[in-house]
Amino acid sequence: MFNLDVADIDETVLSGEQPVAYVERLAVEKARAVLPRSRPEHIIIGSDTTVVLDCEILGKPTDEREARSMLTRLRGRNHQVYTGIAVLRAEDQTLFSDVCLTEVPMRNYSDAEMDAYIESGDPLDKAGAYGIQNPDFQPVINMQGCYASVMGLPLCHLTVLLRRLDISPRADVARNCQAALHYACPVYRSILKSDLTK
Repeated sequence: MFNLDVADIDETVLSGEQPVAYVERLAVEKARAVLPRSRPEHIIIGSDTTVVLDCEILGKPTDEREARSMLTRLRGRNHQVYTGIAVLRAEDQTLFSDVCLTEVPMRNYSDAEMDAYIESGDPLDKAGAYGIQNPDFQPVINMQGCYASVMGLPLCHLTVLLRRLDISPRADVARNCQAALHYACPVYRSILKSDLTK
C-alpha cells in the first residue's frame, strides 16, 4: 500500500547547477519535505525529472507559446532526460539517492501534430512540454534507454535503492514494468546488477 503526498518545494535551478545535481537535489528535498507528515514505519520515495537539450534544462512550459517553442526545438533531435530518485526511511532518516540518465530520440513530427498536442493541454505540466506515454502524439522513436524514467519513475533504479534499505519487491519489477509499458527494455539487467557492487 502507498500514499501520495505532494511536496511543495521551490524547484528553481540554482546558479551553475548541473542537471544531475539539480534532479537529485529536488528528489531528496521532496522526500525530506514529507518526512514530518510520515510515520516511523514509512519509506518515502521522492523523484524529479527534467529534460535537457544542448546543456539547457527545459522545465514545465508556462504557456502554449513556450510549449510550442520547446517542442519545436526538440523535434527530430536527441535530448537527455534526467530523473533523480531518493528513498528515505522515516524511522532513522537513512537516505539513498541516484540519478537515471536516458538519451531520448524525438521523431520529426509535423506542425499540425504539434499544434493538436498543445491544444490538448497535455504539455503544460510536463518537463520539456511532452509526455512520452501520450498515445496520440507519440513523440519518441527508437529509444534504447529506461522508458519508465522518462515517464518520471525509473522502477529498476528504485528497486536498487530499496535493496540498500534491505527491502526487496515481492513482484518481478522489470517484467511487470515492461509488460505495462509494452516496451522491451534493453537496460534493466545492467541497472539491477548495479546494486551488487555497492
